Amino acid sequence: MKVFVVEDNPVYCKYVCNLLAREGFETETASSLSAARKLADKMKSEDIILADLRLPDGECTGLLQWMRNQGKRQRFIVMTDYAEVHTAVESMKLGSEDYIPKRLIEERLLPLVQTIRKEQERTRRAPIFRRTSEAYLSAKHRAKIVAPTNLSVMILGENGTGKEHFAQYIHEKSKRADKPFVAVDCGSLSPALAQSAFFGHVKGAFTGADANRSGFFQEAEGGTLFLDEVGNLTPDTQQMLLRAIQERRYRPVGGKEDKTADVRIIAATNEDLQKAVSEKRFRQDLLYRLQEYAVTVPPLRESSDDIMPLSEFFREQANVELERNVKGFDQSARKALLTHSWPGNVRELRLTVQAAVLHTAGDMVSAKDLEITGEHICTSCCFTLKDEELEKERILRALEQAEGNRNMASQILGIGRTTLYRKMMEYGLKYGEK
Repeated sequence: MKVFVVEDNPVYCKYVCNLLAREGFETETASSLSAARKLADKMKSEDIILADLRLPDGECTGLLQWMRNQGKRQRFIVMTDYAEVHTAVESMKLGSEDYIPKRLIEERLLPLVQTIRKEQERTRRAPIFRRTSEAYLSAKHRAKIVAPTNLSVMILGENGTGKEHFAQYIHEKSKRADKPFVAVDCGSLSPALAQSAFFGHVKGAFTGADANRSGFFQEAEGGTLFLDEVGNLTPDTQQMLLRAIQERRYRPVGGKEDKTADVRIIAATNEDLQKAVSEKRFRQDLLYRLQEYAVTVPPLRESSDDIMPLSEFFREQANVELERNVKGFDQSARKALLTHSWPGNVRELRLTVQAAVLHTAGDMVSAKDLEITGEHICTSCCFTLKDEELEKERILRALEQAEGNRNMASQILGIGRTTLYRKMMEYGLKYGEK
């Protein structure tokens, strides 16, 4: 990690660089905004920019804005001789890490950069996981192809499948990635305050409105507005939202002029909204607006190839977070993980593994540590046997997951052990029992 110091006073610049060098930080310097821009291409993602507010060719907030527009996300710290609160607020809104008066630089700079370094070290140690099951990759592909468009996307899926993760993925792969991603929990919105929450209000618009307030639409301007569990919106809120989406305009509560709404809408639900439409609980015209394209996130029971890799991933995460050294799952734990139906999906799996890592007294997690009850044993998993090639592929995959244990493999497939033997003989499969 390197600290780029942007400061036009050579004496002060050397002083700051010496402070950082004593703590083991490598530094590089620039004396103007234009010189700093030229250095930007050689900056790594973990580097830090420490910039004086007032520079010969402008304020460093211009450099910060330019970097964010270029998609450069390095941590940015502003230092100044000038105690200007409005500039501090502006720099923080643009994404600066902190705002440090020069007279406090020795006191506040070193703890801040050391904290950033520790956070980056923790991030580097954290495991990285990419899911590879067929069902999950199919959903991810749909998300990828719709991301560069401006189509409204409806993400469908059960609780705990990771719908917000998909929404963030679409935003990050979109042309709006350098703009805000604003998530709204529609289930927690107060009907009385929904209009103000979405569109903001002006001072004095109602009792308690003692200042102007921006709403979700303004906060997401140019970016993505994510409406989580959109089926929970009241009819009045649905009508209000429909008008804003159709006309791409809205008016803050108590305001006299409309504002333009340049946002991309991504919504998510675990509910059958067509059924809600038929029951008059959700507007058909709003559903058309929100669901120009749909992505269905599969439940974990339909992407069970991911269960053990995810379990290992969450185990490694828990080891880091809980300062444990659990090395894996024994045979009983593997069977419990692979044959559970996971009604709470990935969220349930993560919490189960995290608790097991905390509980286990040894270096291997057992079924007892997982504390999985027999209430949700999977009896009809995604390995529904259909055509010959698919059957063979899924049987082999189940045997591999079960490390050759045919009894466990039959439970994963949701078929009887006798049926599994018959299918293996029919297809000439000789995966050995372990």
